[in-house]
Amino acid sequence: MEKITVSLGNRTYPVIISNGLFKDLNSFWCLKANDKVMIVTNQTLSPIYLNEFIILLKNLRIKVDYIILPDGEKYKNLETVNQIISSLLKQSHGRNTILIALGGGVIGDITGFTAAIYQRGVRFIQIPTTLLAQIDASIGGKTGVNHILGKNMIGAFHQPISVIIDTKFLCSLPSREFSSGLAEAIKYGIILDNLFFHWLENNIDSLMALDENALIYCIRRCCELKANIVSIDEHEIGHRSILNLGHTFGHAIETHMGYGNWLHGESISVGMVMAACIAERLGQFKKSDTEKIINLLKRAKLPIRGPIEMVPKDYLTYMMRDKKVISDKLRLILPLSIGMSEIRNGISNELIFDVINECQDCAYIEN
Repeated sequence: MEKITVSLGNRTYPVIISNGLFKDLNSFWCLKANDKVMIVTNQTLSPIYLNEFIILLKNLRIKVDYIILPDGEKYKNLETVNQIISSLLKQSHGRNTILIALGGGVIGDITGFTAAIYQRGVRFIQIPTTLLAQIDASIGGKTGVNHILGKNMIGAFHQPISVIIDTKFLCSLPSREFSSGLAEAIKYGIILDNLFFHWLENNIDSLMALDENALIYCIRRCCELKANIVSIDEHEIGHRSILNLGHTFGHAIETHMGYGNWLHGESISVGMVMAACIAERLGQFKKSDTEKIINLLKRAKLPIRGPIEMVPKDYLTYMMRDKKVISDKLRLILPLSIGMSEIRNGISNELIFDVINECQDCAYIEN
């Protein structure tokens, strides 16, 4: 078992990385006898993991209820939150209850948001089952749901009391979902850690093969990087925004194409290419580094061009609703070099349009 700490004063919590979660009771240090919990999971995971998890909790003398939700990004909405709240009320859960998110980023976001608003706030635990959730979404307290006009537009900052990661979950993860998670790992290398980016270049094949040692190192390093940023800027007032490299473009793709049709990691993969190309056009990023990013994304089986159904004005409509827009001014996260990035204002719509067009037809990224 490995432990990383997210340091937030009296809301400090551990990120525990293990192999064989349901066999190690020490992972559940934050639960005690007679606690009452509500497990939130989905229809895909419940047949595989739910019964075993319930048995473990009952062995700890925990009182357990659960709710099984439909699987998919399109269910990340207020209607689903209302279903969870109704279940909590019907089963007499009070302010001392603990919600447990057993699932990927969608389940984690929905559960965390419900925990933030139920009876003005209750505790919750993240047990992320996808690579993307393990290395990114489960850490940092960002919770929320989507709106038809924009992704993650309804939410709250609400930190978990623990994040418990088990690499065994990844063995049952579809390959497309695994690749989606790798996009976030590549993002960390681009914005924060050039040595980690080079490690990914050298070890991407081992990761794709689910090599245990490679997985543990990748997850641990991503969690360390995320924990450091969150500890400095919990509410994304400043530096934490760099974690959104590619997300302004990516969220536009997810929203326009219909939630779940393009996976989050697939969308930000394209967004990172577009951000790199803009940085290159501004003269602050090397073409050779753009090529390195594109090659690594390809090796991770991620897309490098956006949906053919989208034109530049489609992107801009959603991008101007982005949470990083301040006083109607779009801000983008752009790389300066591999391992270093910045928050950049004042980029013209014309440049954004040009790069989107060039990336769409691959005229720029493959020349």
